[in-house]
Amino acid sequence: MNIRLGIFVGIFLIGAAPALAEVYRNVDAQGNVTFSDEPSDGAEEVKVKPVTTVTLPKPADVQEPERLRRQVEEEGAAYDSVRIIAPNDDEAFHSGSGDVAFRVASEPALKRGHRYEVTLDGQPVGQTASDTVTVRNVFRGTHNAGVNIIDEKGVQVKSGESIRFTIHRPSVNN
Repeated sequence: MNIRLGIFVGIFLIGAAPALAEVYRNVDAQGNVTFSDEPSDGAEEVKVKPVTTVTLPKPADVQEPERLRRQVEEEGAAYDSVRIIAPNDDEAFHSGSGDVAFRVASEPALKRGHRYEVTLDGQPVGQTASDTVTVRNVFRGTHNAGVNIIDEKGVQVKSGESIRFTIHRPSVNN
């Protein structure tokens, strides 16, 4: 118990070191380590590195630059729609490997430098400049898929409606 207390006190003192001028480490006859801000017989001074502090700006001071916001709105307005063509919404199908080929489209077609991004259950799983993204080894069950258009900087400029599908895969149980 004394060792744990000594470690806790040591960590506390090291963390608070900038407020203290010096830290001393002492090991007693039983091997217990203690830390103190006062020197004692046999204690050695511990050199503590200064703690780096970061001052974060206030949330009210952090705002997206107006120019960037307008640019994203303009790029998104260039598209009437983006959607998943296949699989169909509420479709159920078998896939032994778990591979799912998503076919996507937009009106008008993708602009130069833009890509489709497919999401599965809210997580990005693939990007393409063509019309197909194949996602490998999708677990059995029901999933939600979505499609976005992202620009060359990776910024989402347009989102489509999500779909829901169910994939059936063989298992050792059936």
